[in-house]
Amino acid sequence: MRKRQWLIEGGSPMSLQARTRDERDVSYMTLRKATGWIGLLLPIVLASVYMVLVSTFVVRGSISSYYYTGVRDVLVGALCAMGVFLITYAGYDAWDKWVTNFAGAFAIGVAFFPTAPVNPSSSAKIIGYFHLTFASLLFITLAIIALWLFRKTEPEKVRGPEKKRRDTVYLVCGIVILLCVALVPVESFVIGAAIARYEPLFWLESVAIWAFGVAWLVKGQLVLKDKPRSPEREREPALATQGQ
Repeated sequence: MRKRQWLIEGGSPMSLQARTRDERDVSYMTLRKATGWIGLLLPIVLASVYMVLVSTFVVRGSISSYYYTGVRDVLVGALCAMGVFLITYAGYDAWDKWVTNFAGAFAIGVAFFPTAPVNPSSSAKIIGYFHLTFASLLFITLAIIALWLFRKTEPEKVRGPEKKRRDTVYLVCGIVILLCVALVPVESFVIGAAIARYEPLFWLESVAIWAFGVAWLVKGQLVLKDKPRSPEREREPALATQGQ
């Protein structure tokens, strides 16, 4: 019915396809930016609200440890929202769908399997192991998304200058995430005691989450936007079709 009305009003099938594609692109851009903002703001909000609650300028040992504070709902809610956004994100092909689905499932797993508390029980230790596994897989998957999926270009599209700049951002963000993941065991088992008062795990996790957030905001073209196509270029496919 919508297609018929569009044709009656003077549109063409190609115009309808372009309009539908544009609407889908706007939806994807909004979803990407929402996911990016969650990543960018999560460490800041957790640390800031916690400082207000305890009236002390201090950060906790890790992002996950905020589960045992008054900002637990913020942490769990943000992780669940991130997970839902990732799962509902379709992407361009099956690889996009599967990788983002796994990332979303890992994010929800991190939310519902909290890190082990101080002096944990046997069951809390087991849950903590699941938390560590989900968190590690989540960061690795987010790095894969930035390094591989975001840097792909559709075969029929030209990789323009803005896309090249975005690809550079994705590359940097993916490398930063992997470096943070690689530095966690170094911090824990090699130099942890010497810098423990600075809460290095919190900062490593925060930087990795910020890199994830930046990559998704750029993917949503909050910055480095593609230049809009001119009306003449938009009409070219329709004109070509009419001429055949």
